[in-house]
Amino acid sequence: MNTSNIRKLVRASAAYDLLLTAPFATPWTFAVAHGHLSALNQALGGPPLPAFGTLHLLFACLMGSIVLVWSWLRLRDPQAQFATYDGAARFMFSTWFAWTLAGGGLPLAWLFIVPEFAWGVAQWYAVPPLSKRGG
Repeated sequence: MNTSNIRKLVRASAAYDLLLTAPFATPWTFAVAHGHLSALNQALGGPPLPAFGTLHLLFACLMGSIVLVWSWLRLRDPQAQFATYDGAARFMFSTWFAWTLAGGGLPLAWLFIVPEFAWGVAQWYAVPPLSKRGG
């Protein structure tokens, strides 16, 4: 894939992350998102999501904040090397979603596993290994 298309792919994955993760960045937006995610999990046949305590909320907002910053960086400066790092992060995220899914009761996880894994594959496929880039 040429550099221009890789940059477009990095930007597209960043925009996806920005939209999906923005509700996790503040306690107020997360409260709304949590309600919607709980309802969606129930609609998919799972139980309501458990209530979040202050510590859970802290970690959700920290994750949301760091992903927003990472997304903004990739939108403003969509370097090909960022595709490699972002792909690795997506494979890790997919692993943790799969681990949670294996624990049962969270069919909602499929709605995150599939796109995370797909973005990871797309980005790793688009960028040749360092040995082929001369680096």
